[in-house]
Amino acid sequence: MALVEICAGSLNSAFAAFKGGAHRIELCDNLYEGGTTPSFGFSKVVRKHISIPINVLIRPRGGDFCYNSLEFEMMKEDIRFCKELGMNGVVIGILKPNGQVDEERTAQLVELARPLSVTFHRAFDMTPDPFEALSALKNLGVDCILSSGQKDKVLDGQDLVKGLILEAGTDLIILPGAGLNVDNIEAFAKATGAVEYHTTCRSTVKSEMKYRKLEVTMGGLPQIPEFDINETDPEKVARFVEILKDL
Repeated sequence: MALVEICAGSLNSAFAAFKGGAHRIELCDNLYEGGTTPSFGFSKVVRKHISIPINVLIRPRGGDFCYNSLEFEMMKEDIRFCKELGMNGVVIGILKPNGQVDEERTAQLVELARPLSVTFHRAFDMTPDPFEALSALKNLGVDCILSSGQKDKVLDGQDLVKGLILEAGTDLIILPGAGLNVDNIEAFAKATGAVEYHTTCRSTVKSEMKYRKLEVTMGGLPQIPEFDINETDPEKVARFVEILKDL
């Protein structure tokens, strides 16, 4: 049976993923920026109350994946914290200015993370040559690569995902994600033959706030709704898992 990983960007989403029958959770924050490392409290509470495997995103900020020495030090401290908490894995990604995988520093993080599993996240989709990047990550001993097939949406990168799965063989897992949902997962799974899938399965939840000062935005980005909250939907998770179970 295929494994379903839910990307949970909030405490409520993590518990919804667990309730819906997800097999694993990727824990992160700030999904509007593509995800950053979750807080101490967030991580600790989820690990305390949720029994399924949890991988934690190690990304110190939004933006590119070329990090300075202090950001790299921060990533290492976050990995140490994940090990102390008893997390199952970490999700990392570092590139050099030319877009290639930063093999030297990735190797350091992989070594530090063990015995936790290591996933290389969608920084992979920003590399100039995906098969070259795949080869480098194989050699580094990475367990999994999260990829949208180097497109905004994984449906558009489906052919590359299939090619990456074939090239990876049994050396590592290609974990497709970015845009998978209950409406498209069956066709995508049949086309690619992936064995693990990454999704949010989100629905919009209305804020309970009665008083709303609409002329003020906290993030300064009016396109980000502050009274419509996107959370993982346990019913969508259950349906997603059920569809894959029947294939």
